[in-house]
Amino acid sequence: MKKTSYKKTTYEYGFSSPEVSVFKSKKGICQDVVKTISSQKQEDDKMLNFRLRAYQYFNEQSLPSWGPDLSSLNLDDIFYYLKPTQKEGHTWDEVPIDIKNTYDKLGVPQVEKQYLGGVKAQYESEVVYGSLMKKIQKQGVIFCGMDEALKKYPKLVWQYFGKLVPPDDNKFASLNSAVWSGGSFIYIPKNVHVELPLQTYFRINSQKMGQFERTLIIADEGSFVHYIEGCTAPIYSTNSLHAAVVEVFVKKNARVRYTTIQNWSTNVYNLVTKRAQVEENGVMEWVDGNLGSNITMKYPSNLLVGKNAHAEVLSIAVASGIQHLDTGAKAIHLAPNTTSRIISKSISLDGGRSSYRGTVYISQGATNSRAKVVCDALILDKKSRSDTYPVNKNYEKTASLEHEATVSKVGQDQLFYLMSRGFSQSESEGMIVNGFLEPIVKELPMEYSLELNRLINLQMEGNIG
Repeated sequence: MKKTSYKKTTYEYGFSSPEVSVFKSKKGICQDVVKTISSQKQEDDKMLNFRLRAYQYFNEQSLPSWGPDLSSLNLDDIFYYLKPTQKEGHTWDEVPIDIKNTYDKLGVPQVEKQYLGGVKAQYESEVVYGSLMKKIQKQGVIFCGMDEALKKYPKLVWQYFGKLVPPDDNKFASLNSAVWSGGSFIYIPKNVHVELPLQTYFRINSQKMGQFERTLIIADEGSFVHYIEGCTAPIYSTNSLHAAVVEVFVKKNARVRYTTIQNWSTNVYNLVTKRAQVEENGVMEWVDGNLGSNITMKYPSNLLVGKNAHAEVLSIAVASGIQHLDTGAKAIHLAPNTTSRIISKSISLDGGRSSYRGTVYISQGATNSRAKVVCDALILDKKSRSDTYPVNKNYEKTASLEHEATVSKVGQDQLFYLMSRGFSQSESEGMIVNGFLEPIVKELPMEYSLELNRLINLQMEGNIG
């Protein structure tokens, strides 16, 4: 694998801490490892059988033959489960000191105090910290780790678990279903609006580590929640794997916003499956910021099953050096008067490659439905590359489907104008990049938009101009 051409110091979360564990599985994936994970979690036969069935599907499937080259990912060279602590802490003082110090460096406790209604922190394979404001608890909101949810609310969990992303969905969904650990479970009762965002922060600390969380969100009728996830990992010379599964159920008249700020280091393969089902008058919004990883394959999908359902995906990808970010979205219109909007913005620099890969499908009978896809790519040098792979199918003559794509570079006229006003070339290029991304960044809460802009500027340092 070729080495990155930009400095590691531009990735400020690349520090590592000493490995902390009370249990670590043997390296590689096999039936014994799957059984060991289930045993460590003291699961019942129902979940064990689910895992073993998924492991069988995993063995039967091949790696994707399309998209980024995954040939350098050695699935036998990964540790699939590491338990860092015996129990989840409910105050930061209850978290083991080495892990707590990591989250202090990342600023998670401070963000929680200022901006959030609840936080989960996952370190390696397990949730190590969890909190939820008492006011939100009194509204009947459930926000806990997936393992805890299975023990406390098994009937509710099994009603939805694996229903949108079945264990045979794809190679990495099967892998996740076999070895999953951690993640978030959220249930919002009818007509409850959670005003402050809920966040989970995922951290991979160890070398050759795999993280396989499950996230399940159920927004009951008339409810609202904004969920935010953040992701980081140290920089190592060996590869790590992140293969999550996310399932979101948006009931009638409900609304869910799911924001991701991904800043994995460049030794991480980020291969995730995210899917939402949206019922009548429901709204699903994905706001996706993709900066880190070696390879990312991520396409949030929306099944619009109720009339007047709406889905929106706003995506940013910044690929530099060795990175190949293959991102996009899917909108499946299955009911009348459904609408979707997909806006994808990508930046490629210093040899990086960004790809938009998406599907819009309007079924016969989805009368008067409307879909719009906009893909804008900004390429900052001759070494970099951007591709668009759309699949658009409309089987309903009363529906409309629009797709537009543009590829551009930093314009000399724009540079000349800004530099004539006293800005340096580097400052001018930075302003153009920020302006290009502004339609999506403005959709984030203020504190997160500032953080995303700062991370983008760090990644640009030394690469433009």
